[in-house]
Amino acid sequence: MEWLDNLCWLTDSYKVSHYRQYPSGTQRVYSYFESRTGAVHPSTIFFGLQYWLKRYLCGQVVTRDKVDSAEKLFQAHFGQSLSNAAGWRHILEHHGGRLPLEIKAVPEGTEVPASNVLMTVENTDPRCFWLTNYVESLLVQVWYPCTVATQSRAMRAVIYRYLEQTGDPASIAFKLHDFGFRGVTCPEQAALGGAAHLVNFQGTDNLAAVAMLRAFYHEECGGFSIPAAEHSTITSWGRGHEVDACRNMLDQYPTGTLAVVSDSYDIFNCCANIWGGVLRDQVLARDGVLVIRPDSGDPPVVVVRVLEILGEKFGCTTNAKGFRVLHPKVRVIQGDGIDYRMLGLILEAMAAAGWSADNIAFGSGGGLLQKINRDTQRFAFKCSSITVDGQTRDVFKQPVTDAGKQSKAGRLKLVRHEGSFHTVPASDPRPDAMQVVFRDGELLADQTLAEIRQR
Repeated sequence: MEWLDNLCWLTDSYKVSHYRQYPSGTQRVYSYFESRTGAVHPSTIFFGLQYWLKRYLCGQVVTRDKVDSAEKLFQAHFGQSLSNAAGWRHILEHHGGRLPLEIKAVPEGTEVPASNVLMTVENTDPRCFWLTNYVESLLVQVWYPCTVATQSRAMRAVIYRYLEQTGDPASIAFKLHDFGFRGVTCPEQAALGGAAHLVNFQGTDNLAAVAMLRAFYHEECGGFSIPAAEHSTITSWGRGHEVDACRNMLDQYPTGTLAVVSDSYDIFNCCANIWGGVLRDQVLARDGVLVIRPDSGDPPVVVVRVLEILGEKFGCTTNAKGFRVLHPKVRVIQGDGIDYRMLGLILEAMAAAGWSADNIAFGSGGGLLQKINRDTQRFAFKCSSITVDGQTRDVFKQPVTDAGKQSKAGRLKLVRHEGSFHTVPASDPRPDAMQVVFRDGELLADQTLAEIRQR
């Protein structure tokens, strides 16, 4: 969309006027991005910056038409001439429309404890000191994929813990499926959040995420799915023909894993008398796994009851850890109401009833991609150093009303010490875990999803 491709107006309104507000003689502005103390999760998975760099900042992003269009919009928006058209024209004339910025960041996929620097931004042309924080509004949006990746990682940890206790942890990659496309605000958010989830898992129904990873992270196919029913494809047969709708699913997909939503009318009747009754022999003869999906009711209660019915109808075994596992032709997926908290409640109820986590997978939509905001991980972008007339000085904020919002001062470095990350002054002799990923319009680190997953 053309109106989203003008960097001059991809910012907060008040930043348009900030070029007049720095001290006279300002040459450099240096800012950093962090997840502050008090975040919901004690550490953050850094992911998504490469998308913003490739999509919005790389190459020639300033043109005369864009500068002129922005100047007209700003005149109407503010009712006066506030535009820094001269600054933008300087970028066009002296840098070929490429942004004179240097951005350093931790490698994507890195897990960093809260209150540590994740990214720094600094202008490389003294006449463009105003540009560092002009791009804050855009760059801070990396909070979203970082938070999804972090939350997805935490959900993975919950599932993994119960798999270790009751089953086989080797199955973790497909235990949490992204059902979130319809619940987000736009396709770009679906792609970013869904891609962040695929840092931790390989199952998804979010095709935008798979396409995004192909376009921006060199991954031919980052996520996988299976044929599955929705309520319309079951209820269109009519209540009196529910068994025919279910039989049709088995007939249409005679091999492989298949998921069928089964609560259109009575989930317990469907499990006992349709899947475990009329169609039982066909399910057992099929070359593949039938995954039954409850989609209503109190999830811990419903899941355990469904497992009990399926265990009675199809049989089960007890694994080496003492927990029951359904016949290998039958499994369950719970996709309603799944968030970080609900995962633990369901898995604990299953364990208490003697059922292994091997029996179930999960789908999550809003609980994965929407029940978060920038304050979930308390992300902030703050100026910490400024150079005026050749003199560099530390700057910071220290609100008397909120000690948690005190910002860092000076130029920063992220170092490893005793197995963890620590933010230290840039003068520290130890190597910086951050690397230059962008300079003067050029991407300098092009990371793959495979590398990110490995981290």
